[in-house]
Amino acid sequence: MSTFPRCGDHDLCVPFTGSEAWTRSLGYKIVDEWRPWTSKGQIAGYTQGYEKNLTFSTVKGSGHTVPEYKPQEALDLYSRFLAGKPL
Repeated sequence: MSTFPRCGDHDLCVPFTGSEAWTRSLGYKIVDEWRPWTSKGQIAGYTQGYEKNLTFSTVKGSGHTVPEYKPQEALDLYSRFLAGKPL
């Protein structure tokens, strides 16, 4: 099973830095270094992959509810995740 925490980088309720720290605290080995991911040819956020099918991603310019703030990027993000494709 894949797990996919994602965060808006403008989320004031649950800042992505806290989610990132929690993800790191699991102690999983990094298998895909921190890098940008794109949507429609633009940087849409950043992602990092860990062992055990865990991927942490941010969505650039999004608040707490990613689909509300960034619908195109959210669609790309979820579509790729459900299809098993990398960001």
